[in-house]
Amino acid sequence: MPSFDGRVVQYPSKQNLRDYLSWRQVDCRTLTSHINNLYNTTFWALVQKGQMGTTEAEEMLKGTVAADKNEMLFSEFGINYNNEPEQFRKGSVLFRDVSLSRLLPIERRLKLTSQYNVKFQDSPVKSLTNAQARHPGEPSKTQREKERKWRSKAEIKLEHIDIIRDAFWEAHPGLLADQ
Repeated sequence: MPSFDGRVVQYPSKQNLRDYLSWRQVDCRTLTSHINNLYNTTFWALVQKGQMGTTEAEEMLKGTVAADKNEMLFSEFGINYNNEPEQFRKGSVLFRDVSLSRLLPIERRLKLTSQYNVKFQDSPVKSLTNAQARHPGEPSKTQREKERKWRSKAEIKLEHIDIIRDAFWEAHPGLLADQ
């Protein structure tokens, strides 16, 4: 059964956090998930399609590297490991999906609202009070609480994606937002 370990760590910067999460995916893909899944795919192909016993299949796989297993899968069973589902090749990523308007901190939305009369349709910020009009960019305690609740209701998504490249982070900039 697949499993994972959990940690609570405070990193000094967003870049350190992103680097750490990317490293964990690389670590899982190359050391655990990918190699274990490639091994298991080959092992069970040998047992189920190759009519080998489990001990015999294990003995055959001893000392093999990824290229050997890929070749064995393809040449003997017509299985191209690269066509396996992404969840096995990339792992699973759980993250809080925050919409574009939520990516802007409440202070920035207030500033845009007051300076340029920009409206955010799904924003909890309805209108500026007199105090905020005098001090733009400073949300009230109530607005900060609404923002916190609003962000906490963001959908949790499960995807089998690559978080190592920039595309994921560019598509989800709110994950590294200040709030």
